[in-house]
Amino acid sequence: MQININTNWKQIIESQRQSSYWNTLEEAVDNSYNNSSTTLPKQENIFKCFNYFNIESTKVVILGQDPYPTPGDANGLAFSVDRNYSLPHSLINIFRELKSDLNINRNDGNLIDWVKQGVLLLNTALTFNRNNPNFLSLWKPFTENIIKYIDENISGVIFILWGNFAKQYEPLIKHNARYVIKSGHPSFADKHRMFFNTKPFSRTNTLLEQLNKKPIIW
Repeated sequence: MQININTNWKQIIESQRQSSYWNTLEEAVDNSYNNSSTTLPKQENIFKCFNYFNIESTKVVILGQDPYPTPGDANGLAFSVDRNYSLPHSLINIFRELKSDLNINRNDGNLIDWVKQGVLLLNTALTFNRNNPNFLSLWKPFTENIIKYIDENISGVIFILWGNFAKQYEPLIKHNARYVIKSGHPSFADKHRMFFNTKPFSRTNTLLEQLNKKPIIW
């Protein structure tokens, strides 16, 4: 499993190779790509979300679950799709809330512009294969260590946790506990509709302004 990263995130992620979980994770990921054409995203995009800004520039973390299951949708950034692809249900609802919250009409599902402003679009599992449901648990130690590192080393990071799966990681957020925005998941599966009207985008920008940081252009 190659770590193709051009930022200083690389040294943090490389250090994970010394952790006890890494060999099992790496073997499972490599086997999945070698033996299946349906492992997502493309192998070179596994660590893509870390490739656009240095650690100290992290302003917001939006935590997803795992890559989209449809080939062509998953691009290494949580909730994002490449341009010219149809919007998945979750992204349709995210843009619906964006319109309600900040009156912004958005149709482009490629969220790279958010990333370039210091928004880490992190899935809790960086790979997906329908035949390997273990990826969620195999990636969990990695995700936990990344969240802990951010929380302990970067002040004033805002964590956006959508859905119960993302909320499981909230206990790790101790130093930045005042900067957690959480709600239901944007998926249509959220039958109780606990995502809408929660205003995550305006609330995030209000917090950034209070922290003397530049708001995100959503």
